[in-house]
Amino acid sequence: MSSTDIDTDTDLITKAYLYGFPLVFNLDQVTRYVQEGVGANPAAPFNTFSHARTLAGPQDTFVTINNDTLYSMAQLDLSVGPLALHVPDTGGRYYVLQFVDAWTNNFAYVGHRATGTGEGRFLLVPPTWDGEAPGGTTVIRLPTLVASVVGRWAVSSGEDLAEVHALQDATTLTPLDATAHPVGLAVPDPSAPDELAFFEKLRVWSQQLPPADRDKPLQQSLAPLGLTTPGPSPYAGLPASRGAALTDGLARAEATLHEALVSGSSPEVNGWKLVFHAFDYNLDYFEVGTIDDDRYKILDPKLRIEERAAAAIGGLWGNHPYEAAYVMTYVDDQGEQLTGTRTYTLRLDPMPPVDAFWSLTMYSVPDFYLVDNPVGRYSLGDRTQGVVLDDDGALTITISHDEPTDPKAAANWLPSPAGDFRPVMRMYEPHAAVLDQSYVLPPITRRPDQV
Repeated sequence: MSSTDIDTDTDLITKAYLYGFPLVFNLDQVTRYVQEGVGANPAAPFNTFSHARTLAGPQDTFVTINNDTLYSMAQLDLSVGPLALHVPDTGGRYYVLQFVDAWTNNFAYVGHRATGTGEGRFLLVPPTWDGEAPGGTTVIRLPTLVASVVGRWAVSSGEDLAEVHALQDATTLTPLDATAHPVGLAVPDPSAPDELAFFEKLRVWSQQLPPADRDKPLQQSLAPLGLTTPGPSPYAGLPASRGAALTDGLARAEATLHEALVSGSSPEVNGWKLVFHAFDYNLDYFEVGTIDDDRYKILDPKLRIEERAAAAIGGLWGNHPYEAAYVMTYVDDQGEQLTGTRTYTLRLDPMPPVDAFWSLTMYSVPDFYLVDNPVGRYSLGDRTQGVVLDDDGALTITISHDEPTDPKAAANWLPSPAGDFRPVMRMYEPHAAVLDQSYVLPPITRRPDQV
């Protein structure tokens, strides 16, 4: 396709953006981990683990990162063939290795809920592999040659760190072919204009890492935008008018995605968006630890694509709800945006019912990063030391920018930024009452004397 044939229809551009955003955004982060690292996670080559040795903080500029667990990340490239994965016996400690393909499908889990906490051996194999695995090994087939392992290790206190570090070090990836070298991600054509980098990345990466069969007709429908064109970039040498039209179309598409993120299709109760099913867009790949059940599938084709894009920008690498249920809110009990100019409380009675643990984490808006504060507290949950319960056993959390003067409120203080914010409640291994919504979170309540 020549540059003069590129379509600039805004509806088609929006369609392409919502479809391709998860792939491009995800693989940008994969590249970042391999080349630069992220915060406490140092850079690590493909097929090796990068272990964070400290809990995440404001320096970890990654969307909606958690402050509950140490991360162990591995970016996989099975162009080398199968990889042997070894996990140690954690002695009952919660951990999860979440497997995410290039299109952000969660396709496997290893860990506390999925496979237990004993020692385990797994073989990670390419999509078309037809070999034979060693005895005592569980095969995990990757949907795409490039994928991510997102590992999380529960940490209750600083005293836990040395033990978790040892567990991290005992978690290993070993190529069966020690002489093979990863091919890596295809390189976008550098002659493509910077403002059209999204299209160029989507073009080369969607061809290198094909989507599920059900999405191939959708991808083919984007051919008028040049996204199925092989070889040199069709965006190099575009007439100025077409380049401007594509750039303008991208801006409109970004606004559409932002609207999908803020409004979304998730139910809302007491101001909380119950995004239990925001990551349920995988309909095709069910390896160990996943649940192939319509309760955890977004079956509407259009909605599935929109939710996948919103999930990527709002919380990349989030889990299925049976592993971790997420709820978030932007508003208080009066329906107004949460802001650091006000003081709020959240009274949990009872506290969230879970088999692992729960936490409430503070994030800035619009970046969804952890928020710097003078006491270094970024989340509060059932493992937080020093909290003070109410006389009836409930927990009242104070949320404000300035530290409370009342000692009890200070003990239960979740600091907020000076501006707008969005807290996220995580419930790891939630009870059925959470997922069927019989457990109801109360609203975040504005202090009565504040207008």
